[in-house]
Amino acid sequence: MQYTLLGKTGITVSRICLGCMSYGGGDLPEWALGTRGWHVNKEDAREHFKIALDSGINFFDTADVYSAGLSEEITGLYLREMASRDEIVVATKVCGVMGKSPNKRGLSRKHIIEGCENSLRRLGMDFIDLYQIHRWDFSTPIEETLEALDSLVRAGKVRYLGASSMAAWQFSKALYLAKEHGWHRFIAMQNHYNLVYREEEREMIPLCIDQGVGVIPWSPLARGFLTGTRSREGGSTARSQVDTFAKDMYYSEDDFQVADAVVAAARQRGVSAAQIACAWVLQAPGVTSPIIGATKTQHLKDLIASVDLKLSADEIAALEKPYKPHKVLGHLQPAAKAMHA
Repeated sequence: MQYTLLGKTGITVSRICLGCMSYGGGDLPEWALGTRGWHVNKEDAREHFKIALDSGINFFDTADVYSAGLSEEITGLYLREMASRDEIVVATKVCGVMGKSPNKRGLSRKHIIEGCENSLRRLGMDFIDLYQIHRWDFSTPIEETLEALDSLVRAGKVRYLGASSMAAWQFSKALYLAKEHGWHRFIAMQNHYNLVYREEEREMIPLCIDQGVGVIPWSPLARGFLTGTRSREGGSTARSQVDTFAKDMYYSEDDFQVADAVVAAARQRGVSAAQIACAWVLQAPGVTSPIIGATKTQHLKDLIASVDLKLSADEIAALEKPYKPHKVLGHLQPAAKAMHA
């Protein structure tokens, strides 16, 4: 495993972060963000964490909304069992819907403080290394959000702060206000970035490079679209059959041309398409540690191996050539309705 610093901090993370959204499932309430039909249950998840830790991964990402908190419980259970707390970096998120009440969502001070306490309880830990806002809250003043997050750091419950998909102007505003008020700033951006969605290269990633913010992309494989298991007629995996979110985001003819280029490069190298797609994200300017998820142990081992796969300039050019611009995918537009509407 290779390691690097997370943005302009002194904390060291593995070049691969294990995303834990896949772990959970069960009988979830209708508001829960889950993995119905393709989750990894609690018992089977144990081997995934062992493989990750044995490979040298020290960076783990989950969220309160994943399977209504069950992902956090599973993540905390196995990390407490298998790892030393001071040797790992644990990240989770707040913002999403955690109940029917209008106060169980968003980035108000009330929900952030309660969300952090509940995440700590589910993880079974005394502190969170990286606490991230899952999206932008159009209903709450960003000053309220930033002050609440700062209070968690000062209370010792959170070590660092991060954010996830939003417009570059929003992230820039948050960074500026934090500096102006002397609050702890965001040190990481978890954004949507892969070979079929590269719009982040226009503004967000250059902003992060300029401000010393670590980039930890989600969905480096485009929710499985770049694994070689999707076709224009449909997919061959359980996830491809039920993941309507992926079909809404990808699956255009332009996207399939990129996927075809990934498969061609994989055949030439004698590796999996997933390894090629992940290796491309790893070499992209500004990227610290892509967040990978897997439902099968072999897939996890494949992705871990991508850290040592170096793409040539010609291979990178061939992979990038078919790309066509996309509309913004993965977060609300600035003009969208408030998330409480």
